[in-house]
Amino acid sequence: MRHVLANTIKLLIILLGGLASFSLFAHGIDEDTRQFLTQNEGVSILPFIYIGAKHMVTGYDHLLFLVGVIFFLFRSKDVLLYVSLFTLGHSITLLFGVLSDIRVNAYLIDAIIGFSIVYKGFDNLGGFKRMFGFQPNTKAAVMIFGLFHGFGLATKIQEFNLPKEGLVANILAFNVGVEIGQFLALGVVLILMSFWRRHRSYLQFSTGANTLLMSGGLMLVGFQLTGFFVS
Repeated sequence: MRHVLANTIKLLIILLGGLASFSLFAHGIDEDTRQFLTQNEGVSILPFIYIGAKHMVTGYDHLLFLVGVIFFLFRSKDVLLYVSLFTLGHSITLLFGVLSDIRVNAYLIDAIIGFSIVYKGFDNLGGFKRMFGFQPNTKAAVMIFGLFHGFGLATKIQEFNLPKEGLVANILAFNVGVEIGQFLALGVVLILMSFWRRHRSYLQFSTGANTLLMSGGLMLVGFQLTGFFVS
């Protein structure tokens, strides 16, 4: 038991340190991508697919939420169902937000995304049943938080005030890229988790792992709210 606790603490320190290092450029756009987006005109399908895929692969807040979603899903059809609900949610608000020019404060929406990680970790720990005596609809929660994650993606694209010409095609391509990136990243996560699930340590560390998710999510909420109030 002490060994498990010690390793959990070590994992917590690593995660918190990593988030502290990366929080300042969550969803960061590298200079080449920034230059392309500010200068691009017309339809550019492949570049936007690439940008969308890269954005999701490096979007650790989205990936942390998905890790929480699939943590206790052991059947492929369940993983497919929940990931599809998340995909539907963020696709709707990504497309709707950009094409309808609905702007949301980036700090606030990213704080909600951080809260979604806290929520899922708390849910995985059985917190709702223990503290409140009920279990929220997990499918609805994943779908709803997917909507917020989509607005988070939309805010990043809207920062560049893309020209109207070719906007629909480019945003659709970006969304396709996001799904490709999500598929690739999630595939790696599932492979690693499938190996881990073969060992008893998976369930032994489940409490610690979901506590880490909650801790990471809380840090993200704190960083984003700080940015909101000081900006």
